[in-house]
Amino acid sequence: MFTGIVEELGEVTAVENLGDSSRFQLRGPVVTQGARHGDSIAVNGVCLTVVEHEDDWFTADVMAETLERSSLGALSVGSRVNLERPMAVGERLGGHIVQGHVDGTGQVIERKPSENWEIVKISLPADLTRYVVEKGSITVDGISLTVVDAGPDHFTVSLIPTTLDLTTLGRKQPGDPVNLEVDVIAKYVERLLGTQGAHTQGAGTQGAHTQGAGTQEAAK
Repeated sequence: MFTGIVEELGEVTAVENLGDSSRFQLRGPVVTQGARHGDSIAVNGVCLTVVEHEDDWFTADVMAETLERSSLGALSVGSRVNLERPMAVGERLGGHIVQGHVDGTGQVIERKPSENWEIVKISLPADLTRYVVEKGSITVDGISLTVVDAGPDHFTVSLIPTTLDLTTLGRKQPGDPVNLEVDVIAKYVERLLGTQGAHTQGAGTQGAHTQGAGTQEAAK
C-alpha cells in the first residue's frame, strides 16, 4: 500500500525485452535504501517487485498485463519516473490510500500555467468517470492529487511548485500518457451497493502501484 507521495524522481537505465514481458533497470538511490529482493516499489504509480538491487538501482520484471494496462510500455532508457516505497505502518498518511493497481490510462490534454501553480487537464476513460468527483482524490503516475474539476471525459488538477519540480508531471506535455488509479473506497462502495455490477480490477498483480509527490494539498 502507498500514499501517493512521491519520494524520488528516478530514471530508467536499461530495458530488456523478454517477449511477453520486460525487465527494467531503474536508478533510485533513495528508494533502494534498505531494499530487499521481493520488496515493492511504485514506478509511475505501478507497483513492481524488486528482483535485483544495488546501492542506487534496482531491476523489476513487468508482465504483459501491466504493459497492456499502463503506460510503462512506453518507457525507454533515459525516461524519468516517479518512485515511492510502500507505506510503513505507524507513519502519517500524507496522501490517500493507493494500491498501485492502475485502473487505466489518460492523456495530458492541456496545461495552464499561473504565477505559483499550474492547472493540468487530463482525459478520463468513460468507465472511470463515475469514480472521479470534485475535491476527491485520484492518483496520476503515482502522484496523489485532489480533483479540481470533474468532467464527463476529463478532470483537472492544480499542481504546486513542489510537484512540478520533483515529479514527472512537471515535464509531461499534451498528448503524453499517464497512469490513473481511482479511489478504491469508491469501487468497494459501488460493489457493495450493487449499482454497477462487478468491477474489473485494474492493472497490476504485482505491477501497478502509484504514488504522489506530496500534492494532496495542491487543490484544497
